[in-house]
Amino acid sequence: MTPHVVDGANGEDYVSLRRRPMSREERFAFGKSLRQRVSRADLAIHTTDRSRPDPVALIQTSHLGRVTSLIPIRVARMVGSPYGFLRGSAVVMADDVANLPATGITPVVAGDAHLGNFGFYASPEGELVIDINDFDEAHPGGWEWDLRRLVASIWVAGRENGAGEDRCAEAVISCVTAYRDQVWKLARQSLLSRSYARLDADRLSATTSDVRLREVIKRSARKARARTSDRALPRFTREDGQTRRIVEEPPLITRLDETEYAVVAAGLDDYLATLAPHWRRVLGGYHLVDIAHKVVGVGSVGLRAYVALLEGSSPSDVVFLQLKQARRSVLAPYVHGEKAWHEHQGHRVVEYQQALQTVSDPLLGWTTLDARHYYVRQFRNSKGTVPLDAMDAAALIAYAGVVGNLLAKGHARTSGASMIAGYLGRSDAAALALVDFARGYADQTEADHAALVAAVRRGDLPCDPAALEASGSAFRPGTGSTP
Repeated sequence: MTPHVVDGANGEDYVSLRRRPMSREERFAFGKSLRQRVSRADLAIHTTDRSRPDPVALIQTSHLGRVTSLIPIRVARMVGSPYGFLRGSAVVMADDVANLPATGITPVVAGDAHLGNFGFYASPEGELVIDINDFDEAHPGGWEWDLRRLVASIWVAGRENGAGEDRCAEAVISCVTAYRDQVWKLARQSLLSRSYARLDADRLSATTSDVRLREVIKRSARKARARTSDRALPRFTREDGQTRRIVEEPPLITRLDETEYAVVAAGLDDYLATLAPHWRRVLGGYHLVDIAHKVVGVGSVGLRAYVALLEGSSPSDVVFLQLKQARRSVLAPYVHGEKAWHEHQGHRVVEYQQALQTVSDPLLGWTTLDARHYYVRQFRNSKGTVPLDAMDAAALIAYAGVVGNLLAKGHARTSGASMIAGYLGRSDAAALALVDFARGYADQTEADHAALVAAVRRGDLPCDPAALEASGSAFRPGTGSTP
């Protein structure tokens, strides 16, 4: 079900300061009226009568254009568990949720808002903050799409962590009620004021009531603070005479030939022009030392990604930059059909990351290499995640509320908060409906994961044994064992 844009995420409401927007009260009333078209009970629906595309076929199609030799690594990371499958199958869930009932309220959404895509990073002021931290699929779209993906991931992760079904339900309710309450809070604020809302690691730790989660947050924050460019030097580089070189770790980190190196180096020069003048001058004080190809993520494996080492006026003054290939968002076909809204997909990622995050990496930019689009960011700026396998059920419930809050903040920054608040109301109707959705979609994810396992066993998809072993899965291709 392609949504009808009723919000200003595409900029159409703000082309002139002389045009009066809808009042907050009008937006709230409009949102409430949408319940007549899509009831809150409809949020429980996780499937329709349509002929659903084969999930394995969708994944195989998404492999087109990727580096062929890396596809077995991607498959291994997805086949290891249902949660690994969910992480790598945004294309599958996009097709599912885009065909479910939707209000048509379309702020900028993350597009891949699963539980693992929230984490720590350093603000430009050096504070450690927590927010949404993956934007490869970011695009205007239904707010329900993000919330559905998030609650489904909570249920799948909860099952893998040994949480019972009742505790998974509590975690989903925690997430949705936090989302609802934060939307209501921000809807009462001005657009400018809500743009400043942020959550730093210290405040998160101080306000978290669950003791186990507080311990996990403190430990994760310490690790994140240590993930800086200078501390990465001994991990990723070695001295080669008078020069540092990035160390190869095939197939995850590999060197470039001279031609590819020259292309990436030229692309980095072009990237400088996309930065704000101050940060362009700052990076102008560094010079390029080395570049390597580096495999990252799960869903991104097979797309081209590089890490570049820059050095300043001393050997310890370094910056690692990451260049990551950007393709059209998996949501875009359900919003625009075949028409591409964005001329440059790297620019899209940067624009929507800055829209959804309160503070963003000041070195975010974009470039083009061999007609492929890339975005550029810091590789090591205190990035870190809260490990899901370190949480018991109580910690998962508390953390689900944190990420629900953060998702609401991101959506509200791009307008639509009043309409979403009006639709959700103050009751638990939406939360209870999404419990049913999350449970049903978790079942669907496990079935889709089993289909992927079967395809690997048949030899329809290649699977890297070393990457599978690194994932900790008990599954081995060609055996009767199951993940």
